[in-house]
Amino acid sequence: MKKSTTLAVAGLGVFALLQLVRPSIPARPAIAEVQAPQAVRSIFEKDCYSCHSDERRLSWFDEIVPAYWLVRHDVLTARRHLNFSTLGSKPAAAQRATLFEAVNMIQLGAMPLPQFVRLHPEAKVTPEELDTLKSYLAPWGPLTPQPTAGQTAHQGHAELTEAQPELNGVAFDPAFEGWSLLSVTDRGDNNTFRFILGNDVAMKALASGNISPWPDGTKFAKIAWQQAQDDGLVRPGNFVQVELMVKDASRYKATEGWGWGRWRGLDLKPYGNDAGFVNECTGCHKPLRGNDYVYTMPLAPTTVPGTEVVNSRAASFGQTPLPLTWRPMTLFVDRKARTISVLFGKNGVLALVTWNERDDPHWFGARIPDQPVSLETMEVAPDGEAGSYRRFNSAGQLEDALPNAFVAQRTAFLLGLAPAQLP
Repeated sequence: MKKSTTLAVAGLGVFALLQLVRPSIPARPAIAEVQAPQAVRSIFEKDCYSCHSDERRLSWFDEIVPAYWLVRHDVLTARRHLNFSTLGSKPAAAQRATLFEAVNMIQLGAMPLPQFVRLHPEAKVTPEELDTLKSYLAPWGPLTPQPTAGQTAHQGHAELTEAQPELNGVAFDPAFEGWSLLSVTDRGDNNTFRFILGNDVAMKALASGNISPWPDGTKFAKIAWQQAQDDGLVRPGNFVQVELMVKDASRYKATEGWGWGRWRGLDLKPYGNDAGFVNECTGCHKPLRGNDYVYTMPLAPTTVPGTEVVNSRAASFGQTPLPLTWRPMTLFVDRKARTISVLFGKNGVLALVTWNERDDPHWFGARIPDQPVSLETMEVAPDGEAGSYRRFNSAGQLEDALPNAFVAQRTAFLLGLAPAQLP
């Protein structure tokens, strides 16, 4: 009994001494908060400021060591990623991008951290609060019309082979232009388009449904363009960047099994100031760890276990196969019809696939293809002259006896679609 009492007293003494080991959590006045309506600010203050601000908001039980050490680590990490006390000092586009990512994390259930909400239930974001944040960000506002000059195809690969490796050592892969289309996204959060391409390893894995996880050797390329309005359609404008994801579970174990890289501008400048940029990538993709950290829902008539893993609905078109393995050349969106179209090419034949759009379940502010609306094909002679034109309707059935005026108009339209700009 005496020994037990001695141990208890010693334990209490150690516990008391540990309370003195208390590195600080700096607190300071806000420098530049986001300018937003009070209803929006109130949500951020209630649900986010405990970790994502320079205010010190700890409950009494958060102050007890060793819990305090964990709380301090989480708060300092959260501030580095998003700090509402300083966010307003960033450019407007950077503020908007940060807020979209934050709302998307809330939508996916990744933020606030589930373990934080269990101890601080008042920080839970209600569905009504999430709707308020989405309405405030309003991703589908009007575009400012801008020219689409410079939409010329890349000639040769000299510049691509000269691109420097990323700052974390991931090499640029010039072969990305020859990869197949996995999906396409219409991003209203930052007014960009994206082609998501996959290499042969990725496409073979997708065909067999072997994507949970994706096998080593898988490579994705995400090519982004600014959006430009032209003749009532939204088309790719200037090239923005290309991002690569390279799967090697052993080599990239520290970064979720993937190598990450981003090259911006026509000169393909590696992104970031040092190798630490990769924390942005892994932090953003963490909510999709159940999908091997992949946001993209590939267009494929494949059955894969799980919810919203592949976009099989957009890959089925009755008995008519879609040319998804052909080379993607450009895309455009009709905002009024809410459709997205991709132009493919192969062996002297052009094919334009048009889909209805739907909201991307993995990213707030993005839209992806839904059910196909039509497929148009046209042969093109070596001299550029148009050959036979065909159109398949929403059921995938060939339409006969099309009016000559309609055929002439669509033929001219298809021939006038210039490839999207590449470096």
